[in-house]
Amino acid sequence: MSKIALVDDDRNILTSVSMTLEAEGFEVETYNDGQTALDAFNKRLPDMAVLDIKMPRMDGMDLLQRLRQKSAMPVIFLTSKDDEIDEVLGLRMGADDYVKKPFSQRLLVERIRALLRRQEAIANDEVAVEEDQKIIQRGDLTMDPLRHSVSWKGGEVSLTVTEFLLLQSLAQRPGFVKSRDQLMDVAYDDQVYVDDRTIDSHIKRLRKKMRTVDDEFSAIETLYGIGYRYNEE
Repeated sequence: MSKIALVDDDRNILTSVSMTLEAEGFEVETYNDGQTALDAFNKRLPDMAVLDIKMPRMDGMDLLQRLRQKSAMPVIFLTSKDDEIDEVLGLRMGADDYVKKPFSQRLLVERIRALLRRQEAIANDEVAVEEDQKIIQRGDLTMDPLRHSVSWKGGEVSLTVTEFLLLQSLAQRPGFVKSRDQLMDVAYDDQVYVDDRTIDSHIKRLRKKMRTVDDEFSAIETLYGIGYRYNEE
């Protein structure tokens, strides 16, 4: 049973969404502010967190920033209807997805399941990779799916599940261009709709993280109007 943390200052949302998730077989912990959630996460991390952005004491952005210092746990943001800035900023900070309020609870459940499936897929694929002794080595990049670890020039880089899948897809075939549609298929389930900006935001975040260990990192190339490719040289 996967444990989902739901963090929102709207008690109606906490009650209704937690009931829906529990009916779907999830274990749910609810928190009405970011600080209370962080205190709980420091003791035990859930499998995934669904965070509202605007909350008292500590908002969702601050909570995500604290989480990303030590964890790649999948995070979905709940954003206000017209706040596009929050969506983009949240993705750049390392959120895996976002859902706009007011939202369909069925859609939220599907997005949660999609991200959890990706975590499970990584674990399953890692067994095959281990058996074939196929840790990915591309130039200065090393990816170990078994440990969900990434290093560049010997420096460790912490990636979210989505970022890991995108980098893995690009690095598996250096020099080959992956369209945004192809990358969406890698990172998201068919039932989850995302647009080009979501993939672009993930790639920007991925590059930023790689540049924390090498400010000249340029292995992920943009082909404007086409997509992205990994260049070993």
